[in-house]
Amino acid sequence: MRKTIGSFSCIICTIFSTVCVGYSQSATATGKVVGKENSPNAITTAVPFLLIAPDSRMGGMGETGVAVLDDGNAQHWNPSKYLFAKNDFGFSISYSPWLAGLQVDDIYHLYLSAYYKVTKMDAISFSLRYFSMGRMELTDMQGLTIMEARPHEFAIDAAYSRILTDGLSMAVTGRFIYSHLSTYSTTQDIKNGLAGAADISLFYTKKFPSGKLYNHNLNVGLNISNIGNKVSYSSTLDRDFLPANFRLGIAYDMYFDKYNKLTLAFDINKLLVTTPPVYKTDSVGRVETDDAGDPIVGKGRDPKKTSPAGAIFTSWGDAPGGFVEEMKEFILNFGLEYTYNDLFSIRAGYFNEAKTKGARKYMTFGIGIKYSVFAIDAAYILPVASRNHPLANTLRFTLSFDFDIKKN
Repeated sequence: MRKTIGSFSCIICTIFSTVCVGYSQSATATGKVVGKENSPNAITTAVPFLLIAPDSRMGGMGETGVAVLDDGNAQHWNPSKYLFAKNDFGFSISYSPWLAGLQVDDIYHLYLSAYYKVTKMDAISFSLRYFSMGRMELTDMQGLTIMEARPHEFAIDAAYSRILTDGLSMAVTGRFIYSHLSTYSTTQDIKNGLAGAADISLFYTKKFPSGKLYNHNLNVGLNISNIGNKVSYSSTLDRDFLPANFRLGIAYDMYFDKYNKLTLAFDINKLLVTTPPVYKTDSVGRVETDDAGDPIVGKGRDPKKTSPAGAIFTSWGDAPGGFVEEMKEFILNFGLEYTYNDLFSIRAGYFNEAKTKGARKYMTFGIGIKYSVFAIDAAYILPVASRNHPLANTLRFTLSFDFDIKKN
């Protein structure tokens, strides 16, 4: 992948538009997004790799996960679920060659997670997420190679969860984020992006009388993630929001008999980030600016003047297109899983995002095999109504182990 050196802001946007095309991201050459009514107006953030579904089980279920039980990778979805896990210790590793549709072999996502139930009332968990954007050959205007860059990002998490009442638990997560996009610029001082963030999550599960079913239970989950400071890559560039996200979900487990189980899940997501506004333009269509050279907002909120904490509250009603556009910012996830005797599982799901907010629409499929303490899962993405989609043929693989060490 070859890139020509210009201003650092151009490098940032080139990398993001190339690597993050599979996300709901879009940017102009200056890094400023000008929203227009009734046109694509996707929300942009820094470090969008934090939103990638890391594991194969939930990846195969349409990326639902905030309320699904027995999840070894709950650190990403909802760590308060760990307290209701069957075993008291587990760890897993997940790997995905990302953006397979771009036909590159050096962009990948790696995720490690582990949990331990200290007592019946509390648990601790950890995770490491690493995202490689591949190798980039940086050249000058004459096409001569200046250097080879390998942009990458990673995040380290630690969480503590505790049962509050019967069937209800809560977790708090701390996160350190490192973003290395470039080390070279001819026009600007640059640096690596550093940030700290936190998640707050809740989980509730309720078992019902057997009735006509062998057993069944209902689960509800909530996770507000990536609450933290803005990220900057230079003292002369604007600071960007972290991908703060609201996720609410429900899952229903039906045990038809001792061996056959069906899980239905539904999640709803929304970025808690300021929507790109509509800027004022003059008679010839040029964006008007103030005395400082910043574009003047005509509709919506100015992201430069909105704090991360303020965006969490105002993002529910700041879309320049009003209520209709605001509703389009909700991502809907549907998933189902059939399991036989806790040994074999098949999964399917659907991920739906509005056309003007990124247009990610794809089906997911997955399979899982478990034997004793060992399990292996795989998931596959199939985009719909889109040719040459960057996420086409994307695979995820997860290897996990679960132990009941206290009992043994």
